[in-house]
Order: sequence, then C-alpha cells, then structure tokens
Amino acid sequence: MRKKKQGIFIWLVLCCSVLTASVSAENFSTRPQAKPDKPWRIAYYQGGEYVSYYDYLYATAKGLSQLGWIEPFYLPDFPNKDTRKLWQWLSNNINSEYLEFVADGYFSAGWDEIVRKKVRNSLIARFNHSKDIDMVFAVGTWAGQDLANNLHHVPTVVISTSDPLRSGIIHTSDDSGYDHVFASYDPSLLSQQIQVFHELIEFKKLGVLYENTLSGRSYAGMDLIEQVSAELEFEIVPCYTQSDIADQQRADQSVLECFNKLAQKVDAIFVSAQGGVNAKSIPKLVKIANRYGIPTFAQNGEQEVRYGLLLSLIPRSGIGPEGLFVADNVGKIINGAIPHNLKQRFEGSFSVVMNMKTAEKIGLYVNADLLAAADKLYWQIEIPQ
Repeated sequence: MRKKKQGIFIWLVLCCSVLTASVSAENFSTRPQAKPDKPWRIAYYQGGEYVSYYDYLYATAKGLSQLGWIEPFYLPDFPNKDTRKLWQWLSNNINSEYLEFVADGYFSAGWDEIVRKKVRNSLIARFNHSKDIDMVFAVGTWAGQDLANNLHHVPTVVISTSDPLRSGIIHTSDDSGYDHVFASYDPSLLSQQIQVFHELIEFKKLGVLYENTLSGRSYAGMDLIEQVSAELEFEIVPCYTQSDIADQQRADQSVLECFNKLAQKVDAIFVSAQGGVNAKSIPKLVKIANRYGIPTFAQNGEQEVRYGLLLSLIPRSGIGPEGLFVADNVGKIINGAIPHNLKQRFEGSFSVVMNMKTAEKIGLYVNADLLAAADKLYWQIEIPQ
C-alpha cells in the first residue's frame, strides 16, 4: 500500500511539474519588459536560398516590430527575395535596444552537403567557444536538423519547415526534445491541402514529385499524403527529383522530367515544395500540365497559382500571423522562457485560391461548388519577372 501511495505521489509531482513549466512559459511576456545589459545577438542559418525563407524572415522581423522589440521599418524591394541581402539590410538599418541582427551571423550551405557539414561545425564551434551569439534562427529543414541537438545550447528558433516532426527536428508536435529548441509549424496544413484538392478534383491517381530523401519526403509531406490516400482511397504515383543540390539547373530539369512522365499517367499532380520548383521552372511546368489537361496543386501557395498552377490552400491572412507567432515566442525567450516549454503549434485558417485561366486551358468545368470553394480567383496566367 505504501509503494502504491509513493507511486501516486511521484506521478502527481511529475504532472504538476510539466503543467507548471507549460503555464509558466506561456505566462512570459511577449513584449520588452526591461532594457537588457546588452542587446541579444541573433544569427541566421539556412540550408540554401528558397523563396519562402525570405518571406518568413521578413514576417518575423515585422512581428518583432509590432511587439516593440525593434523600431518600425520600411523595407526596400529586393529582387529575387535574397535572404542574405535582407539580413544585411536588417543588420545595418534596424534600430533596437533589445536585439541585434549580427552582421557576420548569416550562414547558408548553398544546398551543398559538403558545405553544409563545414557550416554546421563552424557555427556550433562559434556557439560553444566564441559565445557571441545569444539566439539563432534556423530556417528550413536542413538548418533545423543541423541545430536541433545537444552539441550546443544556444536558443534555436526553427522557422519555415514543412514537417519538423517527420524530418526528425522535433520529438513530438508538442515537444522539441531539447531545452533550447523551439519549432513553429502547423501540423494540419499538409493533410488539409490534400483533402481539399481531392474534394474539388476527385482524382483517382495523384502524381507527387519529390526528392527521395528524409528531407525531400518531409518537404512534400509524404507520410501525411500516404495516410490521406488510404483514407480517401486514391493511388499515389511518385516520381523522384533532385532538390537540395548546388546545381540549380539539374534540380529544375529533374522536376521538368518528372512532370512530363506524371502528366501521362495521373489525374492530378501535387507540386511539392522543392528546389526545382521556382519562378524560372513554373511556366514550363504549367505548359506541360495544360497540354495534358492535368489539374495541379501548388504546395507553396498563391504566387505559384498566379503563375499558372491551378489551385492552392493559403493562410487566410498571409504569413504575417505566423511571423507574429514566431516573434511572440522570441520575445518570451528573451524574457526568460525556456524554448522547450513553449507552445509550438501554429494553427491558422486557410483560403482556397484558383487560377480560372488555367481551369479554362485544361478544360476543367468549374461548377458552382468549385467556384464557391475558391476564396480568391486569378483570371490570367502571370509571367514571372
């Protein structure tokens, strides 16, 4: 009996400890409380250049401005959405008593595995020996995988990953597994995208192009697609591309080859996020899809629909709310919260966006239900500048 009481007591203590940690983390203010002895020095690491990384960095900086961590700013237009140029601009132009975007704190592996290893080791060595970095933004799957470990203990904020759970960055959707790691993501987005696409198009065979690696499967959300496929009883037809490589031309060509193959075999194509899907390649993909009359779904969102892919599911208010969510948690960390104890799930609301000119070109009959489902319509196919 005594052992049973001891067991119950220990269980209660553990539960209370977890609850207290969670509650106390959420109770930290998201806004500046007192001027620190010195500004928090923030670094940035990405696997390589990717359009959404720029958007998320900008949205996070805007969120920090809304919360009072940095002074309001107006960003000049950077062609090609270059994160290095954005980081340099933030470093040179942002005014803040509380944080600093470190000028020499920008790191990118350029989608090169050899460079990746060198950058990761160099960055972790700097964390542990120079100790001049107080927080790091790990942007994208490669960066999250490289810094979500116990080789260092610098607070790490993981941003813009399709599926940090299945790519091994975090242990569960509610637990990063490391005291110093926080990862923002929406666990429902990928499955909602596939469900909406199936509901509107009613395909039997879905083509999915992705790099057949842990990261590539994670970008495309293959585990979730396979799960939804079993529930809705449609067949997945895969085609393997090359994505996270330094040779951009080869990445683009691999996507084009897959598109040509899939267009002759499937009822619809899910265009997953990857290096070979970009402003240069999308017009070519659109021509192939339109030639074969294949409906397409853009995982990356609205811009790709403007360029001629048929459908996408996008955040109803843009990525600003997620940027503010990340900034909220950056603020809590600066104010003393342990990253591990923070809520990681960002659950937004979404809108369907559709290109009507593409629907016309592929011969898709847009019935009342399909038209009613679309929250935003494009009437022309835009050419990327």
